[in-house]
Amino acid sequence: MQIRPALSLLAALAGFVPAVPAFAAEDLTLYTQRHYEFDEAVHRLFTEKTGITIKVVKAASDELIVRLQEEGTNTPADLYMTADGGGLDRAKKAGLLQPFASKAIKEKVPATLRDPDDQWVALTKRARVLIYSPDRVKSGELSTYEDLADPKWRGRLVARSSSNIYNQSLMTTVIEANGAEAAGAWAAAVRKNMVRPPQGSDRDQIRAVAAGLADVALANTYYLGLLEISEDQKDRDAAAAVRVFFPNQEGRGAHVNISGAGIVKSSKKAALAAQFLEFLLSDEIQSLYAVETFEYPVSETAKWSATQEKWGKFKSDEVAFSVLGDRNAEAVRLFNQAGWE
Repeated sequence: MQIRPALSLLAALAGFVPAVPAFAAEDLTLYTQRHYEFDEAVHRLFTEKTGITIKVVKAASDELIVRLQEEGTNTPADLYMTADGGGLDRAKKAGLLQPFASKAIKEKVPATLRDPDDQWVALTKRARVLIYSPDRVKSGELSTYEDLADPKWRGRLVARSSSNIYNQSLMTTVIEANGAEAAGAWAAAVRKNMVRPPQGSDRDQIRAVAAGLADVALANTYYLGLLEISEDQKDRDAAAAVRVFFPNQEGRGAHVNISGAGIVKSSKKAALAAQFLEFLLSDEIQSLYAVETFEYPVSETAKWSATQEKWGKFKSDEVAFSVLGDRNAEAVRLFNQAGWE
């Protein structure tokens, strides 16, 4: 993933981030699904300020859960981090996490973005929205996720595979809001309205709209932000050719997923792990996430990036993140029945 260098920003920030008490010759092992160059820069800054090394193991969310289960109490992992609220819920229900004892985390992060038993906390937010062509989509045509099933969108939509966790988690919220039968019918109708079979990444969907292949795409906002700062002029042009629409603003709100983390149950460094989470939740780091990865801060006092401000404020669906985990299998089944590859 191409992300502009954060070193100058991090260097400027070094004098402002509150120091975290150092532990002599300590380290933390992080099992993470995240794969951002910026994260590595943040880890280095944490090490510079504390002397504490962050050892990283990267894999898919559920793969990491299986690994934690297999390793049991012998796991070297201290923290589990993923880019899906459902993954955090599955890790909790598998008995892999322990409560964090941090008043600072509870004060910094709203209750809707924390596990009710304090076993995980959100670090960033990702809005899944409609990316559209202002040249081909009339004002007022867009409204809700449900409206994408309308025949008026026949041959005008693009989306990625239903195997993608972002689509699966969106689908769980459609099930929660409308029931399984209606959600299944919605998925089938949206699939019929697609101009091509589901394929590619969110960035590919945005590029398809910019190129005129489709009029509307389902995508996370942060992918649009990354296209805006791409080294490829074609990607920057594509980003300039589209607009963001936040669905369901008159109802439950736009679907928001999270990137978050929990402390592994068998970790003997829980206090240190909690301090690392506090560091990631500081307003300075939270605001840098907004600038460098275009994910939304979970801290209500952290600044959004200029790009996010341009997209505008929006109402979020505050469905419990446990729904994303509980209904995932049902979402996959309904997608398969709908023929959404």
